[in-house]
Amino acid sequence: MITPHEGALLIFAKAPLPGQAKTRLIPALGEKGAAGLQQYLLNSTLATVGSQPCGVFQLWCTPDTGHPAFIDGAARYPLQLYQQQGDDLGARMAHAFECALAEYSWALIIGTDCPGLTTDDLLHSAELLRQGADAVLGPAADGGYYLLGLRRFEPSLFNDMVWGGDGVLAETRRRLQQLGMNTRLLEVKHDLDRPEDLRHFPDLRFTSTTGPYE
Repeated sequence: MITPHEGALLIFAKAPLPGQAKTRLIPALGEKGAAGLQQYLLNSTLATVGSQPCGVFQLWCTPDTGHPAFIDGAARYPLQLYQQQGDDLGARMAHAFECALAEYSWALIIGTDCPGLTTDDLLHSAELLRQGADAVLGPAADGGYYLLGLRRFEPSLFNDMVWGGDGVLAETRRRLQQLGMNTRLLEVKHDLDRPEDLRHFPDLRFTSTTGPYE
């Protein structure tokens, strides 16, 4: 049984701001549509995470923690709000992992871009770490990853990486192996980042505006 305060689940999220959220989907959805999708994905991820505890929940926000979408999420779920810090995604994830692993036995990091991520995936990942895996990796079909879990902080996993490229997963696996870390892999899932990814999620229902968060 996983105890609630044994580990931490870190959720990385962008505020659903038109023109700043889901920018690669703006050609297909427009600025407001892309922001509406980001709001939908944030709400969906929080609902998945909040349905069954697998650790302390931390919502790591950008550009800051003050957006109403984040404040509303913290009011509805037992979330701790933090502001992402760092010049690129790797630096921001490294900072979050370093903070979490200084306090907890393990940490999992996810984004809001994987609608297929389930509570069972999170519980299974936490259990693998609890049972002694050094790392858990959720491969994304586009060559990245949708989940990373660690028992110890390793900054080399985040430095000098071409984030957003199709080689992130392979390079991360290479570095984990080089570090001698016992790594467990989850099933491959699709992220929702580009217009061509929309075909994998025909049942998504979201508004084309950001409503009260515009």
